[in-house]
Amino acid sequence: MKILVVEDEIEVQNMIQHYFELEKNIVEIASDFDNAFEKIHMYEYDCILLDITLPKGDGLDLIKYIKTTSPKTGIIIVSAKNSFDDKIDALNLGADDYLPKPFYMPELNARIKALIRRNHFGGIDLISLNEITINTEERRVTIGDTTINLTTKEYNLLIYFIANKNRVLQKNALIEHLWGDNADQFDNYDLIYSHVKNLRKKMLAVNCTDYIQSVYGIGYTFKTE
Repeated sequence: MKILVVEDEIEVQNMIQHYFELEKNIVEIASDFDNAFEKIHMYEYDCILLDITLPKGDGLDLIKYIKTTSPKTGIIIVSAKNSFDDKIDALNLGADDYLPKPFYMPELNARIKALIRRNHFGGIDLISLNEITINTEERRVTIGDTTINLTTKEYNLLIYFIANKNRVLQKNALIEHLWGDNADQFDNYDLIYSHVKNLRKKMLAVNCTDYIQSVYGIGYTFKTE
């Protein structure tokens, strides 16, 4: 899962980043409106944690932009401004949830997971696609009756493929999803080739349908039709 934290309080930034990186997520930070706008414009995120009060701008304006450009991106407002009007304004603009500070990290984690399930998989913990079953709580992937062992990158890649099944995904989009800000450090696609190859090999080894197809010169598609 790829998360953007739009927050100017360093302690809160560090707390959220540390917690969710331990959960094997990619976490990026934006400390003001301009930095957040740039990241949202350049990259895609599964969930954005957004403080309404930001240096250089209003978080409510970011909600408008996100919902226009990336309507499937989940937005959770995390703000000390706990007035009724702020909450209503944020939700009316398209925010999915509102969690006032201070908050417990396990509660935030549960809300993010629920939001991702709702936006991408109809709100269920078990994702089923033909012979593939994924328990998102346990991060367990089963093909038929066989559980396969995937690395974190392979698991995230499979979830991303299924969430975008039958769409052509460019190689740079896969890199950005798996490595976030560090994507700019890659000058070739060797790691993507390697992770896709290993994921496909593990799935085929247990007689899974060959869903992962290369699209010459562009990237890959998870073909189910």
